Amino acid sequence: MAGRANTQIAEALATLAGIMARDHQPGREDEARLERFMKHKPPTFTGGYNPEGAVKWLEEVEIIFEAM
Repeated sequence: MAGRANTQIAEALATLAGIMARDHQPGREDEARLERFMKHKPPTFTGGYNPEGAVKWLEEVEIIFEAM
């Protein structure tokens, strides 16, 4: 009886592993995170010498990261 249960568990795990391997798309998680981040319409920093602007930009981006 235990041997049959072990076989069923092994088969179920093999099936699950196959499904996960098929559905896994390398890099897709990163793309999804970037898409979520961009939906928040983050501010852009144009560069140059602007210490106050850089701090404000950083604070706004941190707010988005905290929300995510």
